[in-house]
Amino acid sequence: MNRLNNSDAQKRKESNGKDDIEEALKKKKIKIIPKKEHSNKKKKTKNKVKVKVKVKKTHPILRLIWNIFLVLFVLIVLTGILLYHKTIENGGGIQGFLCTIFGQSVDDLKDLKPITFLLLGISNDIDKELSDTIIVCNYDSLNDSVTLVSIPRDTFIGKNEANAKGSDKINSLYSKDLQNTLKSVNKITGLNIKNYVVVKNSALIDIVNSLGGVWFDVPIDMNYDDPTQDLHIHLKKGYQKLNGKEAEGLLRFRHNNDMTSYPAEYGDNDFGRMKTQRNFIETTIKQSLEIQNLLKIGFVYNSVMKNLDTNITKETIFSYIPKVASLNTQNINSLQIPGESKKINNLWFFMPYEKQTLKLIKENIK
Repeated sequence: MNRLNNSDAQKRKESNGKDDIEEALKKKKIKIIPKKEHSNKKKKTKNKVKVKVKVKKTHPILRLIWNIFLVLFVLIVLTGILLYHKTIENGGGIQGFLCTIFGQSVDDLKDLKPITFLLLGISNDIDKELSDTIIVCNYDSLNDSVTLVSIPRDTFIGKNEANAKGSDKINSLYSKDLQNTLKSVNKITGLNIKNYVVVKNSALIDIVNSLGGVWFDVPIDMNYDDPTQDLHIHLKKGYQKLNGKEAEGLLRFRHNNDMTSYPAEYGDNDFGRMKTQRNFIETTIKQSLEIQNLLKIGFVYNSVMKNLDTNITKETIFSYIPKVASLNTQNINSLQIPGESKKINNLWFFMPYEKQTLKLIKENIK
């Protein structure tokens, strides 16, 4: 009992002591901060960190590039809108688009006149350049049609059959003078052709390759080798995609190493070759008119013109492109001048039938 009384007394004594101290401190205006509260304030002070936000400035060059990009984007959008409306004004479709690209109108296309030119395919891998391909090409812009007329390379152009020699074949004239070839063709056909397009082997390869190859139905197996010209033709019969080199072999082929050639119903030797040449040109025209090839016409033109010789201006060629783009490929007519083969002085010549040839030309070339 005494122990409890002593304990209570001790507590009262300690309490009175604290009260006395607090009273004394109040008189001196000293504030007592509880231990816990003091500790919290210290922590708050310690944790108070000033954060500076650094704004990164855009580099002047990047800002310039961005502005240029925005300007170009706006220009592209505006150009696209103008191109669309102009294409619609020009009739729409691929023809309207090409009219717009080449700065033409529908009225300009109506004013286009039929055009005829002489197409020559030249072998330039031998000492003497010879015209292996001679074709009169006509585009009738009024009737939307194309006519191709082959002239055999062995066509006799001499004055006297009794003295006939190799130089009396029409294919030999190109090496002397291109104009002589034009004169002879005009004499045979009764035309007055002034325009020409000369396609050498290298140009043919470029044309085909720039189109990404040409799909063609090869009529027979072809196996021919001529080491003197570095000419090697090895093609299988059937529908296939030909690259430039393969197309060159196809167009130059006449017979195999064993002297077999095209079947008689197709056209033997040169006649078969001329038919294949016309068919290949027809197929190439059709594939050139496919939209993916029309859209890269500038690239095709530039790659081809490096090895192609013509007196037809670039402006004239481009003026016909929108019209040709709408060509109905069913309206491509493939012909050969009539005549017969004849052996003179141990040389084979093609002798054209004059009247029938003039009639064929009159009926098909406008």
